Amino acid sequence: MAINNEEKQEIKPIGHNELAHKSLLQSDALYQYILETSVFPREHPCLKELREMTEKHPWNLMATPADEGQLLSMLIKLINAKNTLEIGVFTGYSLLSTALALPSDGKILALDVSREYYELGLPIIEKSGVVDKIEFREGPALPVLDELIQDENNNGAFDFVFVDADKDNYLNYHKRVIELVKVGGLIGYDNTLWSGSVAASSNAPMLDYIKRLRGYVIELNKYLAHDSRIEICQLPVGDGITLCRRIN
Repeated sequence: MAINNEEKQEIKPIGHNELAHKSLLQSDALYQYILETSVFPREHPCLKELREMTEKHPWNLMATPADEGQLLSMLIKLINAKNTLEIGVFTGYSLLSTALALPSDGKILALDVSREYYELGLPIIEKSGVVDKIEFREGPALPVLDELIQDENNNGAFDFVFVDADKDNYLNYHKRVIELVKVGGLIGYDNTLWSGSVAASSNAPMLDYIKRLRGYVIELNKYLAHDSRIEICQLPVGDGITLCRRIN
């Protein structure tokens, strides 16, 4: 989840035990059961350290939850991904999940508008021994994507793409990364259920930033549903993740 500075002023810091921001499950106890039974026992020590560090940050709601990180890791291994792209990094939980899942010769191109939060997690990522797999670029992602597309060698060069950045650009990202991911490769879009607001009425009570960006998420979901170049699966993990498999 990516939010701007004005929206950060609206959101009160959320503690780890207040799990509503991490999952759409109605029962916090059930979500805690999933974490303690299936996720935390398998979590890499550096992922655990990064998660616990990020939980203390005022904007921890921007972090990828541990169960989603586990899903990304499984997907990367299932498709034997080697070359991946991540748009939106924050402190790097999803990035580290990906790096640990990739083979020794795997690579990640990580894009984020700010290096500040990435620097918080970088010492832990370095400790994990996989930092050599990561190329971090600071700045807006769209110009980088346009640059990549201009080189025909990048057409279908990525096995996996994960997008967790500014929601008002999600459709712009899709129109570019669909050219960069290979046929048979996967794209994952985070926050596609947007705190459940996509199924709420437009006049339902919701935080301003949820309401402001809700339309962009709905627009993306409709576009993906009718994009003949992909197969899709939308999962209620975290705040919703839509997986897109490029088929042509």
